[in-house]
Amino acid sequence: MVDGTWRRVAQAAGLLDPSGVPAPTIFARMSELATRTDSINLGQGFPDTDGPAAVLEAAVAAIRGGANQYPPGRGIAPLRRAIAEHQQRRYGLDVDPDTEVLVTAGATEALTASIIALTSPGDEVVVLEPIYDSYSAAIEMAGAVRRTVRLEWPEYRLQADRLTAAVTDRTRLILLNTPHNPTGRVLDRAELELIARIAQERDLIVIADEVYEHLTFGGHPHVPIATLPGMAARTVTISSAGKTFSVTGWKIGWLHARPEIVDAVTAVKQFLTYVNGSPFQPAVATGLALPDEQIRAIGTDLAQRSALLTDGLKAAGFGVRPSDGTYFVIADAAPLGYADGAALCNDLPRLAGVVGVPVQAFAEDPSQPSSLVRFACCKRPEVIAEAASRLAAMRP
Repeated sequence: MVDGTWRRVAQAAGLLDPSGVPAPTIFARMSELATRTDSINLGQGFPDTDGPAAVLEAAVAAIRGGANQYPPGRGIAPLRRAIAEHQQRRYGLDVDPDTEVLVTAGATEALTASIIALTSPGDEVVVLEPIYDSYSAAIEMAGAVRRTVRLEWPEYRLQADRLTAAVTDRTRLILLNTPHNPTGRVLDRAELELIARIAQERDLIVIADEVYEHLTFGGHPHVPIATLPGMAARTVTISSAGKTFSVTGWKIGWLHARPEIVDAVTAVKQFLTYVNGSPFQPAVATGLALPDEQIRAIGTDLAQRSALLTDGLKAAGFGVRPSDGTYFVIADAAPLGYADGAALCNDLPRLAGVVGVPVQAFAEDPSQPSSLVRFACCKRPEVIAEAASRLAAMRP
């Protein structure tokens, strides 16, 4: 019998089938379905275009220049400086690149290493639901306990009474994701102030997953919780290059926090990947130093694609919540006669040649609407337009 922690981790992430056999993630399953049926893949959140040429060329130059061996454990100094300078320039945060920054194998490793480093078995971690699946797996790996706070369709606002009720004497962390995957919500300042107040009153650390920080639109600016009074010292801020620069396969992420937290997370991280992405690190430093107007243009372009997808979904008969940011748009299949979003996602390749992901995969609360589907807008406009046309054609 092959058993162990993997079973609990897989179960926490919803990756055990009824017979107890481990299953691929919902994203892997839907992408495989898209490939097998030759459907347009609006399920998994990866772009179908490359990022800024300057960033790509910097990676090529780094490879040719010999940056192909182990980098320093905390990341190369130019990237750590670029991260610190980015945080100062964009948000006014003072970050020491030598003691307060850690480069990781994507944001997923930063999140996992942080949760393992900052909790003990039995400690509780508060998360917002719908919840990205890796959070549950990381909490289980740490031996900690997940406590969820439900965000309700279609507003997906954080409610004070629910957050207060979720925090107990065993709570150590609040895991905040804004801009939020899968809902596309950008939490506003009042919601962040609520989290900050509770974190300070209960002496909690906030892990802030901000990977979509530059991809907001519709007048919904991203506000890092670390910028709120009293929060810089109790926040682990996490981001990555993959989403902003359309290089999801590079897996270059980072975090910054006060030195003793970074030391603790580094102690875990060095036994996960040790180091990673040597030639991509200087390229990401190049990306973070791009002019602000070029970064804003990336968000503006995505906003246009999000609007195109939103309009197409509405025309196809879905109920739609326009996204505040991220790669994603949430649509309600109930107007199409589907109470079960998972059933629709299984049928969509046959009905329309399009693949989405059921929001059920991000939630365990049975009161969450089961008819919701997440679609990705990080594709070329012509691909989104074709997908919208196919979806519209399936209406009776």
